[in-house]
Amino acid sequence: MDWRVKMNFVYYIKRTIRTFACAWNGIIHAVKNERNLRFHLLMTVIVALFSWLMKVNAVEWMLLILVIGGVITAELINTAIETTVNLVTEDYHLLAKLAKDVSAGAVLITAIVAVTIGLIIFVPKLIMLF
Repeated sequence: MDWRVKMNFVYYIKRTIRTFACAWNGIIHAVKNERNLRFHLLMTVIVALFSWLMKVNAVEWMLLILVIGGVITAELINTAIETTVNLVTEDYHLLAKLAKDVSAGAVLITAIVAVTIGLIIFVPKLIMLF
């Protein structure tokens, strides 16, 4: 293998690791500073424990993981949008408010879908218990 190919490969690996490090830094910052994200993570733990106790099947696990991931992703995107708006202007501006409200609305819709799927999965299991 040509030494230039090896150098490009090493550079690519280092750059990829650096990219992942930046992503983790963003996630850690959001967890430390965003109350709503911490709430969603707490709900994730509760749903995971409840799912384990209720013995959900593999397809149900996949659906739960998908919607939980969707809610957390939406919350992270919302945080990025709010941070960017705050960077651009500290003054009240109708468009800044609209950007924040729309991104918060996206999180709300995602959470409603997640709760709906959770109810579809868990209500029949709870009814069978009683």
